[in-house]
Amino acid sequence: MDLLQDKIIYLDYNATTPIEPRVIEEIVNTLDEFGNPSSAHYFGKRAKEIIELARIKVSNLIGAKPEEIIFTSGATEANNLAILGRALCFEKGHIITSSIEHPSVLNPCKHLMRMGYEVTFLPVDSKGLVDPSDVKRAIRRDTLLVTIMHSNNETGVIQPIAEIGETLLEQGIPLHTDCAQSIGKVSVSVKDLKATMISLAGHKSYAPKGIGALYLKEGFILKPILFGASQERGFRPGTENIPHIAGFGKACEIIREEFNQIVNHLKEVTDLLLEKLLTIEGLRLNGEGAPRLPNTLNVSIKNIMADEFVERVGDRLAISAGSACHAGVRNISHVLVAMGLKDFALSSIRLSTGKFTTTEEVIHAVEIIKESIN
Repeated sequence: MDLLQDKIIYLDYNATTPIEPRVIEEIVNTLDEFGNPSSAHYFGKRAKEIIELARIKVSNLIGAKPEEIIFTSGATEANNLAILGRALCFEKGHIITSSIEHPSVLNPCKHLMRMGYEVTFLPVDSKGLVDPSDVKRAIRRDTLLVTIMHSNNETGVIQPIAEIGETLLEQGIPLHTDCAQSIGKVSVSVKDLKATMISLAGHKSYAPKGIGALYLKEGFILKPILFGASQERGFRPGTENIPHIAGFGKACEIIREEFNQIVNHLKEVTDLLLEKLLTIEGLRLNGEGAPRLPNTLNVSIKNIMADEFVERVGDRLAISAGSACHAGVRNISHVLVAMGLKDFALSSIRLSTGKFTTTEEVIHAVEIIKESIN
């Protein structure tokens, strides 16, 4: 770890994770496998073997079949493929989503609205939870997809996806869920969630940026949204990024083998972080009382402007703000607004721990926050 990383405490794991050293080693070991996986000769077969081994590792993590994993450039592409690919199977229809989704879900839905599809954006309660009964009430005869995230990237609140999935299974309606933030923090099981499609991201799980996957249930039909050759069953044309696919596979393998150890550590350091933060006068935890990722805290601190505060501590502490200032205009979190917390949104910050976070860092981080408030 270099001097700059030693100096700055990193508590922004929900934005992106450092790459696991063992993942880096895996990537480096594949860099000289230059063959095109579509080629029939020795070099092509070697490259193809690396991809298929990684596919097995990713599928094992979520209890899927290897052939149900489609490698993508990340969760954004996976979300777009799931939503647009499903909608394009129909000339028109109805989609259900929530008001707190990531832009890579909200924006494809809004794009479909411009094309003549109808979209219902479900509300959430003050804890940030979608009510499964609202999903049931929103279903129409022409509902072609429900897409609701598993865990929220800003608050860490976990949605009742299994319950929603059970209802949709009875109705014969497919469920897509964005699990980009969930992998490596909570259990993600195809069987338990009853989802037809699941989006995954490499850079949220100690793999590189630019790699992800879509779980697509065997037999379910999608239309491709990219066109080219037949890679990834025609859903993701283009010569595969072998090193990053191998790295993502390795990251999933590590998570599967060390899951309990990782989660216990996240709980330990995050519980300590919350305990120390609650000693700050005027601080509130957003999403309190809801099931939450073991590494994520979204708090509002009275009398601070979050974007300015995050910038002020940025040379000592890496965290995120619930608002952002662009060209003199402050944009506040649509997630907190949907939770009825508009008055707290401008003063909200997100702190997210990871498996490399230490208790010493957590204690020092709160000291920095206290000093900066004063």
